[in-house]
Amino acid sequence: MSPELISIIVLVAVFVLATTRSVNMGALSFAAAFGVGELVADLDADGIFAGFPGDLFVVLVGVTYLFALARANGTTEWLVHAAVRLVRGRVALIPWVMFAITGVLTAIGAVSPAAVAIVAPIALSFAARYDISPLLMGAMVVHGAQGGGFSPISIYGSIVNGIVEREKLPGNEITLFLASLVVNLVIAAVVFVVCGGLKLPRHAATAPAGVSVEEPAMGLTPDRVATLLALVGLVVAVLVFDLDAGLAAITLAALLSLFWPQDGKKAANEISWPTVLLICGVLTYVGVLQEMGTIDYAGRAVSDIGVPLLAALLLCYIGAIISAFASSVGIMGALIPLAVPFLAKGDIGPVGMVAALSVSATVVDVSPFSTNGALVLAAAPDVDRDRFFRQLMVYGGVVVAVVPAVAWLAMVAPGLG
Repeated sequence: MSPELISIIVLVAVFVLATTRSVNMGALSFAAAFGVGELVADLDADGIFAGFPGDLFVVLVGVTYLFALARANGTTEWLVHAAVRLVRGRVALIPWVMFAITGVLTAIGAVSPAAVAIVAPIALSFAARYDISPLLMGAMVVHGAQGGGFSPISIYGSIVNGIVEREKLPGNEITLFLASLVVNLVIAAVVFVVCGGLKLPRHAATAPAGVSVEEPAMGLTPDRVATLLALVGLVVAVLVFDLDAGLAAITLAALLSLFWPQDGKKAANEISWPTVLLICGVLTYVGVLQEMGTIDYAGRAVSDIGVPLLAALLLCYIGAIISAFASSVGIMGALIPLAVPFLAKGDIGPVGMVAALSVSATVVDVSPFSTNGALVLAAAPDVDRDRFFRQLMVYGGVVVAVVPAVAWLAMVAPGLG
């Protein structure tokens, strides 16, 4: 049995054991990374730790720390009230407002996880306050970010268009942008309906019993003003100065804690450590898979298939499945070049293929193992986190199962480009 196949079997075993034995999947994944890395891939500790997502660790800790401070001093509640007043009590509009905000942020150049890190804690605080499904609100934030993520001036768009140019493939920046926007908009609409969005109050007078959507404004105390300035500072640091969202967030949180230590102590205890363990463990094992060539092994096996349309479909699925656990940008960077040989034959339209691969590799970022999904999971207050994790995992699985086939059917089969 090949090392690559062994590593895939171990990955499946980790999922089964974590599900049936209620063990933190991250802990099992660290054990799997150690066992497979040492015994199968012949990696030393440095090779295994090379896959540890240090940047994501800091993002998860920093963002949840900063917004735990904001919850402790009432700033998030103030923002929730402000959002309600902005839409004049129409609670049903708030998920779409969050979709639009994250879409605009990524379209003008924010990295998708940075946009989600900024918006998700506020959106999910609102969901908790007004009894909106956290799955609905989290999905709207992530799909909004991905909907704007392929504009010609965005990070994803620039990267994919650069790969297309480097590989000397025909490209169409507007088609790529619109493909992602339309797919994510349609998915968001479906999720809105399925998760009860149509039952949310559209007018202040129709709010559920016991829930007021026209509450008086909360006062702005010095700690809330400072926290609001910190949140604005986070946006400026990320969007204007292109600083790391995690490092910026943890720095701002530390500064606030210096002035209000009691809030800081409470917030530090509310950092979502089980989520951090879960995500970092799984991604460390995925790093071992990449290091030992399992990802390339799967890609080569598909590209050797003699039927171009079938190979294109399988590449879309591989992009979706792997991206649910790993870097979307990295997957696009690997799979688009793998598609070049059969694209060069002229049997597959390159514009449609690139668009389908890009959509398949990014729309699955609602998975709790991806950066965006992990941020949503970590940011949700007052939820049964295990239950929410399972909801995100099931939803991510549905997206992985359905969207690549739809993208292939709509973009590749007609031969776009």
